[in-house]
Amino acid sequence: MIKWGIIGVGDVCEIKSGPALQNAEGSELVAVMRRTGYLAEDFAKRHGVPKWYDKVEDLINDPEINALYIATPPDGHAPYAKMVAEAGKTVYVEKPMARSHEECLTMVEACEKASVKLFVAYYRRALPNFLKIKELIDSNTIGDIRFIDIKVHKSLKPDIVGQSENLDNWRTKPDVAGAGYFYDLASHQLDYFDFLFGPVVKANGIAKNFGGLYSAEDTTLGTFEFENGVLGMGSWCFATDVDSELEKTTIYGSKGRIEFSFFTGSDVFLFQEDAKVEKFSFEMPKHIQQPLIQGMVDELNGLNNRCPSTGISGARTNKVLEEICVRVDE
Repeated sequence: MIKWGIIGVGDVCEIKSGPALQNAEGSELVAVMRRTGYLAEDFAKRHGVPKWYDKVEDLINDPEINALYIATPPDGHAPYAKMVAEAGKTVYVEKPMARSHEECLTMVEACEKASVKLFVAYYRRALPNFLKIKELIDSNTIGDIRFIDIKVHKSLKPDIVGQSENLDNWRTKPDVAGAGYFYDLASHQLDYFDFLFGPVVKANGIAKNFGGLYSAEDTTLGTFEFENGVLGMGSWCFATDVDSELEKTTIYGSKGRIEFSFFTGSDVFLFQEDAKVEKFSFEMPKHIQQPLIQGMVDELNGLNNRCPSTGISGARTNKVLEEICVRVDE
């Protein structure tokens, strides 16, 4: 039985992940921690978690716990991961993995030194709609892949990020998040394409702040190439007018294309030569991280299933984020 503790039990833990740690087979959530103790206590009581703490050291040193989920903003990921690793316990960390590629490498090194597993919450690698896309690609349904095109065009008050009602949140503070909404959202997208096509071998980009509402960039353009030769491009703008909002990704092949959304729907659309559009619809799990968590728990329990999102792959994603998000207005 994998017995979990959560560091930083905030909003992401309410539905996406906390109950998933409880519901996965071979898994149990036994303690949560938040520096504001009454909030940790409140979460524990509402979710039926036996123990709560307001000091991270007490949680990490709880002898009943053998795995820790780090659900803090990114500035806490590297220091907490090192502490958990030194305690000899499994590390599961929210995305993006850290504020920088360098921080990611220190986390990987610490876990390797302690001989503990390191996983990252890139849960789209295990969701049914994204697995369907992988199946279509692997079966050559749209032929040889030419390139991918990612578009995330949103207004200054984006509707697809947490705490969007408060523009002064950690996601737009580079000292906390590493960059802005680009890191928060594009990390999911670029990591998923690492899952589909392998590592990116070359990436370039440019970033700028047009809106002036916060210190992070609000517009990023990038190009990248995968080790298998597939090309990609993306535009992430959080400073458009509402009427021009768009969130769509397209994979172009020699015999068709696949269109889908990462954040605003779960349908997958297949376009093929001389054929009508085929639509694949999927019901998402109530607790969106549960499929990934189940794979992680199975791996830790010695079963054949393995978690597809590791510290190694997560660090690669951070490297690409850095290479694309190059500010030109500083």
